[in-house]
Amino acid sequence: MGKKTAERVLADTEAKAFASTIRTSPRKLNLVAESIRGLKAEVALNALFFSKRRIAVEVRKVLQSAIANAENNHQLDVDRLYVAEAHVGKAMVMKRFASRARGRSTRIEKPFSNLTVIVRERAEAAEE
Repeated sequence: MGKKTAERVLADTEAKAFASTIRTSPRKLNLVAESIRGLKAEVALNALFFSKRRIAVEVRKVLQSAIANAENNHQLDVDRLYVAEAHVGKAMVMKRFASRARGRSTRIEKPFSNLTVIVRERAEAAEE
């Protein structure tokens, strides 16, 4: 009994990592994700390590997870990996209220984001 295993959505040369409810706005997170798209995995890790943005630490963790998934789950060569996709989505928004002058209040929105990183193995012909 039980469920049938789902068909693999990604190609055989790809691996994915996903992080949900990252505590930053999608717009800010997309700036960091944009900076690593298309880079080799090793170069992208270095770029995130030396980035001044706070959220770069979270993006680096997700990228490391995608690389580990590629190596352990799909037996891909780590030296030939590159960031094929890094896309950001909107998650929930926490709404809070702050007291203001003369008995009024203002709504404060605290947005969350989702991040998906897909790494792909380069073909051998393209590498040479």
